[in-house]
Amino acid sequence: MSSFRSDDRLLLTGAQRRRLRGLAQRLDPVLKVGHAGITDALVAALDEALTLHELVKVRFTAHKEEKGELAPLLATRTASLFVTRVGHVAVYYRPPDDPSQRKVELGD
Repeated sequence: MSSFRSDDRLLLTGAQRRRLRGLAQRLDPVLKVGHAGITDALVAALDEALTLHELVKVRFTAHKEEKGELAPLLATRTASLFVTRVGHVAVYYRPPDDPSQRKVELGD
């Protein structure tokens, strides 16, 4: 798991967060939170997706009423940044430990 901490979101500027939201618009959700909720398997799958892609969308197909609490919990459990939630879809970001391997350019 990455050394990136979810509380590092304070280090992102407003422009960087807007950039992530803009990039996420073109993405399809890669995971779905179903009736089982947040399981260890879901956390492991999200962790792997963040390692591969850095920026990931997750759709809440169940537990829609609790998504406000569950979305930040997923970020904490995967050491990622909860970027935004629009409707039933949440966006997460986690850069690689090695800056030379970054796929998502945040700009400055």
